Amino acid sequence: MPRFNERTLPEVAATTATVPSPAEPAPNRRATLALTSAATAVALMTYTAPMVTLPQTAAALHTPLSAQAWLLNGTPLGLAALLLVAGSLADDYGRRRIFVAGTFALGITTALGALTTTTWLFTLARITQGAASAALLASSLGLIVHAFPDPRGRLHATGVWGAFVSGGIALGPVVTGAIPNWRLAYGVLGAAALIVAALSARRLSESRAPRGGRPDLAGAVTFGLALVSLVAALTLGRDGWLRAPVGLLLLAAVALLGLFVAVERRTPTPMIDLSLLRRSRFLASSAGGLFTGLAVIGLFSFLPALLQQTLGLSAMDTAWLFLLWSGLSFAVALQARRLSGRISPRHQLALGFVLHAGGALAMLGALDAGSWPRLLPGLLIAGVGSGLLNAALPLLSVESVPAQRAAMGSGAQQTFRYIGSCAGVALTIALATSSGGGLAHGADVVMAVSAGLALLAAVGVVALRERAA
Repeated sequence: MPRFNERTLPEVAATTATVPSPAEPAPNRRATLALTSAATAVALMTYTAPMVTLPQTAAALHTPLSAQAWLLNGTPLGLAALLLVAGSLADDYGRRRIFVAGTFALGITTALGALTTTTWLFTLARITQGAASAALLASSLGLIVHAFPDPRGRLHATGVWGAFVSGGIALGPVVTGAIPNWRLAYGVLGAAALIVAALSARRLSESRAPRGGRPDLAGAVTFGLALVSLVAALTLGRDGWLRAPVGLLLLAAVALLGLFVAVERRTPTPMIDLSLLRRSRFLASSAGGLFTGLAVIGLFSFLPALLQQTLGLSAMDTAWLFLLWSGLSFAVALQARRLSGRISPRHQLALGFVLHAGGALAMLGALDAGSWPRLLPGLLIAGVGSGLLNAALPLLSVESVPAQRAAMGSGAQQTFRYIGSCAGVALTIALATSSGGGLAHGADVVMAVSAGLALLAAVGVVALRERAA
């Protein structure tokens, strides 16, 4: 497909679909960018909160090692299950409305998570936090595209938004590690989300791209059940991949996914337009999100717990070490917009995956040697790679669909990201804890697998471009 057609379709749609109607006030660009970025940062802080507090949380909730994947996977499960439907609802019923509702719900559910006393109640709270985060994340990029219809402004805005994804990931472990009680940390994050929701209700302008019809509830149910089955199978696989329950859950996931595709083909208002899968940009965005979850989030979600259990680091020491990766990711994502015109988002994705692979391989043997300084070069290299990924993914996701469907495009990319995250976390814990050589040896296995997945993603993204040329 000629590059001209692929690049200009979203931009042409932007000029016709994102201009405010006379009944809608012109959006406040600064307020839109500030509030959507702030809410995104809080959502990612909530997402990463259990990373450094996992040992304490598991002890308080009496969670066995085999079930600790659920403590980490609750939020990405809710995110992956509802991002697509949240994006469609935002486009159809109002991006500001869905954004404010999601941010408010995040505050309430995060505060309630601090009060839970069992593993399953905490997991349920985390799933609802993920559902709330899905609403605000999917609608936030739609609000940004509406507020920044010109390509130059959109490049800057999506770059800042992507940087705050990294910023939230960076601050989450530091904030929760600095607060002595993990329950109090959740209360603080809940209060922050409620403040952003109140400000957003007053300062943001409404926008929508209605298609008519009803929400795709059948698609949401079948997709959500397919994802739950997949995550349950990966979690139970730790105790034996050939057991009957694991096989049945995997078969159920495949069957439900097939049913979801059938539903999407028949409904007049699908959660995701399957014809987009014929667009190379959409495929690159989706594959980039999926492998970011599998390779990057899967590794770094459980690595802090591994550091505490193998090297004896405290939660705060782990948070500061983790900040080398996530803080550098934030800085790189914030500056990556300067690469525009020099390197395409697709090649930026490939470079980000290659750097992550290099960083993961550089960390091999560090935990087995009991030396945290040996982790530093790998954390720095992987941090640069993560920053490039977080900057390229949101831009590619909104460019891969017509501008009036920006929230759906964002939701699709992030859905694949958190599907990968769910699978990656479950796979990481299964590999790390089932290794015969102990957790340190298991960490090396996990890092090697993460590097291999990242290199596969880099090749796949480039191959998609070459095949579509």
